[in-house]
Amino acid sequence: MPLSRRDFTRIAAMTALTSGVTVIGAQSPALAANTAYVFGYFKETPNQSGDSYALHLAVSTDGLNWRPLNQNNPVATPTAGTLGLRDPFILRKQDGTFVVLATDLRGRIFTENNQYLHVWDSANLTSLTNYRRIRMHGLNTHTWAPTAFWVPARNQYAIVYSANNGQDVFMVNYTSDFRTVSANQAYFSPGYPVLDADIVADGSTFYMYYKNLNDGLLYGARSSSGEPNTYSNYTSGLRQGNAIEAPLLIRNNTGSGWRLWGDSFSPVNNDYYAWSTTNVGANSWTVLGQRDFTPPLNAKHGSIVGITAAEYDALVARWGLPNWVRLKSYNYPDRYVRHADNLGRIDAYPFDPHEDQLWRMVAGLADSAGVSFESVNYPGRYLRHSNYAIRLDTNDGTATFRGDATFTRVAGLADASWSSFRSYNVPDRYLRHSGYVLRIDPIGTAATERQDATFRVS
Repeated sequence: MPLSRRDFTRIAAMTALTSGVTVIGAQSPALAANTAYVFGYFKETPNQSGDSYALHLAVSTDGLNWRPLNQNNPVATPTAGTLGLRDPFILRKQDGTFVVLATDLRGRIFTENNQYLHVWDSANLTSLTNYRRIRMHGLNTHTWAPTAFWVPARNQYAIVYSANNGQDVFMVNYTSDFRTVSANQAYFSPGYPVLDADIVADGSTFYMYYKNLNDGLLYGARSSSGEPNTYSNYTSGLRQGNAIEAPLLIRNNTGSGWRLWGDSFSPVNNDYYAWSTTNVGANSWTVLGQRDFTPPLNAKHGSIVGITAAEYDALVARWGLPNWVRLKSYNYPDRYVRHADNLGRIDAYPFDPHEDQLWRMVAGLADSAGVSFESVNYPGRYLRHSNYAIRLDTNDGTATFRGDATFTRVAGLADASWSSFRSYNVPDRYLRHSGYVLRIDPIGTAATERQDATFRVS
């Protein structure tokens, strides 16, 4: 079995009920409609300095651009088993509350087998209670990447996970309370090795997306019952990047659209890929570019679920939004503004130290109507221009420094929904990148110049 398969975030989701559509795990129609999303994940960085094998949460109003909660620190950590988790999955149960399941595995060593899953209960994800582990089988194999959903015909929940019974397959156990489970059985064993199931229902059709380990592609299969071994493939293989795994199928809170997500295979490569469609039953997916979405910082293999406006507000009130921002390049959307050797530049994410891309966007040092960018990992140092080059320097308290470190935020020159930053004391020049290095320059009408000077604040 490949040993690197669990490296990246699995965004998996059971969205709540939207108008006219029954979704497995959905809340009662009497409950408020979902208007936002919450994302549960664990964290890894290339050199392991930012690894965290615990539950983290982020929120989004559009399901594309995410803000970590609790300053991207854990909201729950396992206290039994390996004392770590991967692949957390959040399910909204039939009563409107939540259950969180996760792989019992800490770190990047995938030779350790484990028969258990971590489990928490939660009313609204502002606290995680009743921590426990549940034993899923007695086999000498792993129990990876759980997904769960309501099966109306059984009046129970199904818990599906990746395991091996001589070949990589999906196993299933059924439960009513996420404390006791039925005997395990094979759920999907197509004759070739598979990994990372995500299962969602649209009306009476169950859709499952998974990775075929033989060719490395993602496939969609469907079933009219959701019962074990009743799925048939209906899509061709999908992949973006050099390698992909951990597919996630999620229905948008509004409209009829769907998104399919996948994670890259290596922790040093691009993190996420995504597609969209208006018809989940058709083999027709449109690639979403990285300009379209911003994952939580260092997030790995997790899950998304729809939440109400009240639940969103409660999560923000309980855990808090980050006191820092990141600046994403418009025309190189895999790159973020960072400092390196006291110079400002844009580099492809992920990188370490990952804190080099975190900025406290404070009131302008020279004019409170403007903004200044203070380094999170070097407090007291700010981005400023010197001979038009952008540097990270210590505030020396002079008027010159304050002016050099102050920018006026305006609508993005290439896209008004993004942002551009005009120099305060050289107001005919804007912050831009050139050869990946930051500087301030006059910006004309050329599309490339305007794109170089446009950033997303996230």
